[in-house]
Amino acid sequence: MENAASLASGPDGKKRRVTYFYEPNIGDGSQRVSQQISTTHNLIRSYHLHNDMDIVRPSLAKDSDFVQFHSPEYIACLATLTPEYVDMANKSESVAETTLELFDLDEWDTPFFPGLIDYCRLYAGGSICAAAKLNRSEADIAINWSGGMHRAKRDEARGFGYVNDVVLGILELLKVFKRVLYIDIGYYHGDAVQEAFYKTDRVMTVSFHESVVHCRGDITDNGVEKGEYYSLNAPLKNGLDDASFVNLLVPVIHKAMEVYQPEAIVLQCGPDSLAGDALGKFNLTIEGHGACLGYIRSFNVPLMLLGGQGHTLGNVARCWCYETAVAVGKVIDDDLDTNVPDACFAPGYQLHIEPNRMKNLNTDEYIAKIKKTLLNQLSQVIHAPSVQFQDTPPISQVTEAAEEDMETR
Repeated sequence: MENAASLASGPDGKKRRVTYFYEPNIGDGSQRVSQQISTTHNLIRSYHLHNDMDIVRPSLAKDSDFVQFHSPEYIACLATLTPEYVDMANKSESVAETTLELFDLDEWDTPFFPGLIDYCRLYAGGSICAAAKLNRSEADIAINWSGGMHRAKRDEARGFGYVNDVVLGILELLKVFKRVLYIDIGYYHGDAVQEAFYKTDRVMTVSFHESVVHCRGDITDNGVEKGEYYSLNAPLKNGLDDASFVNLLVPVIHKAMEVYQPEAIVLQCGPDSLAGDALGKFNLTIEGHGACLGYIRSFNVPLMLLGGQGHTLGNVARCWCYETAVAVGKVIDDDLDTNVPDACFAPGYQLHIEPNRMKNLNTDEYIAKIKKTLLNQLSQVIHAPSVQFQDTPPISQVTEAAEEDMETR
């Protein structure tokens, strides 16, 4: 397959109108969040990519936006938590069981920090605003690197995600577009997004993720009722490299585009699938990660890019900067600008990273088997289903039905 640079402008060679949503104060109470976004933004500016985009500060998401997917009780909990209450809850089992544990808030996976609800309003607002920008045809590509929290459930925080901006953004897109394709290339399965749209054919979800025994996201996990065959899952093994990934993704996405003909695409670009991630065990390079974006961009369909999660700061910033360049159609140099002396890029101060020396457990036979299964599944999809807007039930009904189905498995 061609590399990301050769795919950057798409088959027609035209530039894309790109809007980049950025809030400099996002995550002020969380060093991890603020460092990721500020380091990425500084790197983007060092390559002068900001000159090729409209930069917009997102509007804050409201409670009325959140409850399109999340329970009012859960949102009320996030809005009223204080450091004093969390400290008391961590010391008292009775308090923790009734509040923090009820909503799966814990100090490791989804820690509380001051300003949490403001952070949620900002990153979710970014994804809703990005979708609205595409709805109004004011951009071809809309980027919100602070978004992509694909694991946050209706009333549970998961994987550093507190509200699910992906679902909220897709719901906004569905106000205008009949069919939305969601593609997830992060390390972990975006189970909450899949569950939200498990019974509808208005959203097709395609996820390339870690293979964990007895977890959701198995290759047989493909939707129910109207949504049957519209959830595609590729569970992958440790050591996944660029060649295996591209060999699987390209034919699957090509077929999905052919039969489903989405009117908009949402791509979750989780950098935890990169080599060297502190938690992930894939072995993708930034060029391989970005090549997937380049391929998806080449279809010239309205596209929303979301960041997701990564656990190695330098690689997160490298990845999102490189993919911003792919989005605007620019080829950027491997040598980082001398104006970006951040220690997270040491010692080489290069944009690209080398893959680790690890065995790729995804054999050619294994990739071929997954590819065959997913292509067969796509052959069952009704060609470009003409969906009535009123055919999609309220999101709460979709989610509840999906959860009931999952519990019976």
